[in-house]
Amino acid sequence: MAKLENLKTNLSLPYAKIHPSIDPEADPNSYSLEKFRLYETRARYYLIGSDRNKKFFRVLKIDRSEPSDLNISEDPVLYSPQEIKNLLQRIAEGNRATGGLNFVAKVFGIVGCIKFLESYYLILVTKRQQIGSICGHAIYSIDESQLITVPHVSVQSDIAHSKTELRYKKLLSSVDLTKDFFYSYTYPIMQSLQKNVLAMSEERMPYDNIFVWNAYLTQAIRSRCSNTIWTIALVHGHFKQIRLSIFGRDFSVTLVSRRSRHFAGTR
Repeated sequence: MAKLENLKTNLSLPYAKIHPSIDPEADPNSYSLEKFRLYETRARYYLIGSDRNKKFFRVLKIDRSEPSDLNISEDPVLYSPQEIKNLLQRIAEGNRATGGLNFVAKVFGIVGCIKFLESYYLILVTKRQQIGSICGHAIYSIDESQLITVPHVSVQSDIAHSKTELRYKKLLSSVDLTKDFFYSYTYPIMQSLQKNVLAMSEERMPYDNIFVWNAYLTQAIRSRCSNTIWTIALVHGHFKQIRLSIFGRDFSVTLVSRRSRHFAGTR
């Protein structure tokens, strides 16, 4: 009974395990990036990530000059809105001779990167929908995704446009990320509520969990950046949340089912 009462008490408090609301300057791992804008030059992609309220920004640079390698570097600087605007202007000026800086897409996270015969591709979420919340943390589904080729077309060989490469890309596109996938930026939905309440000190999303569908797809980015703020941890299964009222008291009922990436049987 005492454990049950403690659990009820914990559930009534804001959940702040992964990304608490503290000064990001003091602790770079204390926040999540939820909104992104992708820009391109001939030599690089620039993924500009911001927090939900767009108070600060980070920059991820992706090299486009290598036909078969993935070279990613994370800018350690935390930018203000005016500083990131000035940075983009400087990048545009510096690349004016080769086409300048061009906006590519509005993004809500990286699902992962993948390579077939030659080129690397980025799988990006371009539209999302909030389908519920747990302990004040939003849960989202994917409405649209996009596959971006990393190398510039000028450095790609004939292999990148071969029939086999195109067939692999078509097979990848057959995976519908808009159905039965869900994620959260700040809540480890891949773990049970009980485990999350008891483990309040974890600093990043547990991608090694068996229910993170895209753990392998995000491994290269997470290892190079040494964090999980650029990628989203997708869970494959079912999420349903409804509001009910009994005797004048309102409450939510949430059903979560998760499919293991190791044992992909029926659930």
